[in-house]
Amino acid sequence: MSRLVDWLDSRTGVRSLVHEVLFERIPGGARWRYVWGSTLTFCFAVQVITGIVLWMAYSPSATTAWESVYYIQHEMTGGWLLRGLHHFTAQAMHVLLVLHLLQVVIDGAYKAPREVNYWFGVVLMLLTLGLGLTGYLLPWDQKGYGATKVATALMGLVPGVGPSLQKLVVGGTEYGNHTLTRFFALHAGLLPALMVGAVAAHVALFRRHGITARQPLRRPEGRFWPDQVLMDGVACLAVLAAVLYLTLRHHGAELHAPADATQPFNAARPEWYFLFLFEFLKLEVLTSWFGHHGELVGAIIVPGAVLGLLAAMPVLGNWRLGHRFNIGFLVVLLLGSLGLTFRSLQSDATNAGYQAAVRGATEASARAVALIKANGGIPPAGAASLLRNDPATAGPRLFAQHCASCHRYDGHDGQGTVAAELPSAPDLKGFGSRSWLAGLLEPSKVTNHAYYGGTKFKDGKMVKYVVGKLPKRHASNPGALEAMIAAVSAEAALPAQRDQDAADAALLEKGRSHVRETFGCTDCHAFRKPDDEASAPDLTGWGSREWVVGVIADPTHVRFYGSRNDRMPSFVKDGRLTDVEAGLLADWIRGDTDAKAVVQRAARR
Repeated sequence: MSRLVDWLDSRTGVRSLVHEVLFERIPGGARWRYVWGSTLTFCFAVQVITGIVLWMAYSPSATTAWESVYYIQHEMTGGWLLRGLHHFTAQAMHVLLVLHLLQVVIDGAYKAPREVNYWFGVVLMLLTLGLGLTGYLLPWDQKGYGATKVATALMGLVPGVGPSLQKLVVGGTEYGNHTLTRFFALHAGLLPALMVGAVAAHVALFRRHGITARQPLRRPEGRFWPDQVLMDGVACLAVLAAVLYLTLRHHGAELHAPADATQPFNAARPEWYFLFLFEFLKLEVLTSWFGHHGELVGAIIVPGAVLGLLAAMPVLGNWRLGHRFNIGFLVVLLLGSLGLTFRSLQSDATNAGYQAAVRGATEASARAVALIKANGGIPPAGAASLLRNDPATAGPRLFAQHCASCHRYDGHDGQGTVAAELPSAPDLKGFGSRSWLAGLLEPSKVTNHAYYGGTKFKDGKMVKYVVGKLPKRHASNPGALEAMIAAVSAEAALPAQRDQDAADAALLEKGRSHVRETFGCTDCHAFRKPDDEASAPDLTGWGSREWVVGVIADPTHVRFYGSRNDRMPSFVKDGRLTDVEAGLLADWIRGDTDAKAVVQRAARR
């Protein structure tokens, strides 16, 4: 072994190199405050290693990016672990950068003759932020897609070249393949190459000038080996332990639903290390002081000025009070950033719309996984096509867009937002079920706003019947009302009641006779046979998928409300919804959202 080492040393001078690296002088001895640079180098090495392995399974295009990340996260052996290490190590780097910058400035290690090395450190900080920004888009999920649109829109504010710069980065006017491939080229190619060069220059300059120790020295001079190496190793292990803990706790990094440019994403936010800037742009003082230029000032001018001050620190540090000013500026900047970040988190925590959007995003993520498993894999059209044909995903959105101006769904708009005004049409949560129908036939409920209270039918024949005749007939025929409700509700064939309806076959048969004989429902409604004299909606198939789709398509049809229709638009007939969208909305209202059933229906279309 020694002969091999001798041979290598004669060709490379490895012994002198190792000696120079390990036995570097450390004025004042090894210190824990010196570990930050080594932990950052360690994190960057982890990023490079995990990034290369992830690259082997990643496919950067708008139709394959999310799908390949899904494969990494859910199917590739250890893929979730790799993603988690890559993701959370990137988070750790931003924290370590701040700590390293504070240590350098407090120790005065930015002053002459170390100015150039300090500037390389600032460049490394910007490159790290750039890596975080470009990596955010690569999963091509709704969260990264929405946040990237917000970030790139800020480029358009740069005076003169802004629109051209934004178009260059996006790859045109639309976000798509060119956007993704450019961000991937930056994230996996250009920025890492610049990072390697900057790290090499930073380390070389550091070796040239050595460690700057705080004066006065309290301990004798030490060497890098073994004390500082041990401290650096312990610090790197601590960082790795924290990253592993977060990775195991979250089972890798989160993956939202695949990006869909046709759908808004109201939960779009930048990563936490950009939240302070996001919140800063929302400050009213920018608008009150600078008017319509407030966004330009907040997004471009102020950050540019802060960056300029950071770069000027070595110059300012030459003044008598300059060093204290630099420390004070960093402390104020850090506290301000933390305050704005905390304010942003608090604002989101109390924002009902944002919280509803987050819940929807979480549900959509889980739903995408369930649909893929039910489908036996991702279809050629991509994972987003599964969600577009999924009532659990599309239903709440369609309801909020087209129905929530009159109806409610369990008191909200289908997506969790509760309106202040009362609804003017029935609440459709549980529509078709026995409990929903029982509420409609309850004299104390039929006229409240969950049913007919906001409609023109509140003074109609149905309400008068429920309030007047129905209680008397119910009292003289115990059990008949329950049987009748079960029979009519069974027409809906709701998945949630399928087993109960099958078990109550005898009760349903009795209930059908009560519909006609005991309660006289067929005086107005048709039920299980044609009736040209019927003046109210057909109870045959009431609440079924075909019945609900029919009402959505054209409530003025003679089978439903005819000329007595109360303001409800003919959504399909008027072209507001397609037949497929009406079906998705009907399936969601009816609770027919089993993943396997959804996939089978989509395959039959």
